[in-house]
Amino acid sequence: MTSSITNAMSSKAWAMLILLSIIWGGSFFFIGTAVKELPPLTIVMLRVGIATVVLWAIVLTIGLRPPKSLKIWGAFLGMGLLNNVIPFALIVWGQTQIESGLAAILNASAPIFAVVVAGLLLPDERPTPLKLFGVVFAFIGVVVIIGVPALNGKGQLLAQLAVVAAALFYAFGGVYGRRFKAFKIDPVVTAAGQVTGSTIILIPIALFVDGPIDVLSVSTHVWGAMLGLAVLSTAIAYVLYFKILELAGATNVLLVTLLVPVSAILLGWLFLNESLDIAHLLGMLLIAFGLSAIDGRLWRRFKPAFAKPQISEL
Repeated sequence: MTSSITNAMSSKAWAMLILLSIIWGGSFFFIGTAVKELPPLTIVMLRVGIATVVLWAIVLTIGLRPPKSLKIWGAFLGMGLLNNVIPFALIVWGQTQIESGLAAILNASAPIFAVVVAGLLLPDERPTPLKLFGVVFAFIGVVVIIGVPALNGKGQLLAQLAVVAAALFYAFGGVYGRRFKAFKIDPVVTAAGQVTGSTIILIPIALFVDGPIDVLSVSTHVWGAMLGLAVLSTAIAYVLYFKILELAGATNVLLVTLLVPVSAILLGWLFLNESLDIAHLLGMLLIAFGLSAIDGRLWRRFKPAFAKPQISEL
């Protein structure tokens, strides 16, 4: 019998989730720095390519070996496409037009999609009434963030929708990634395999669309941002991600996006001279309110009727 997945997360899972939120919050800052000098697909290619080297070095150092099964490598390619290639490209392109803090807030819509997608596709993650209630409020928050600024022409609608679409793909990636638990692969190997699949897909696409880059023309601080994006916000982050996914499930792992905007906004304000509108803050509060209901921990103290247990995975 394997370990079960339930609504409630352990203290260990929450600690890893908070650490992951800090690391991923930094990714929006790093991207906000890199897009000033590098094209979007090149940024994504370098991000996963450098992370691939780092992760396989970790794998070999701790005595693990790459899997030999073609089925597993096919799953790595699928996971890389859903969880890296498409969402990373959408977020980086979006951040060529919108600020890093706003991108992080919009990315907080990922658990909304996770509740719906996991509820439809995973029998042990069916949504409770409380989770559906949370989805509605969080969705209203996303509408406020996108809709209100767009009414006065300042919304960069397509860029914002691109980041929201990335959140949808993260939800599909979280559901797809559950299959690695059955493969009994160490989370470090899964992370390395995923970014390897992403790199294989991205190298020809980035070279065709963006062309080769002039390495010497890129400033030192941009290369520093790329290293931070690849090593911290990708390699280390995905080791944590797959461990949390294994412990807590596809819906709970995406609760990290509730915490990410805080660090992203602070970094953008401190180092990138960014600001946010009142509508953005109001939308973030609505998303936070909705996500607290999706998590359910606080709500079940006052609304026991909402606390319907889900089916554990056997």
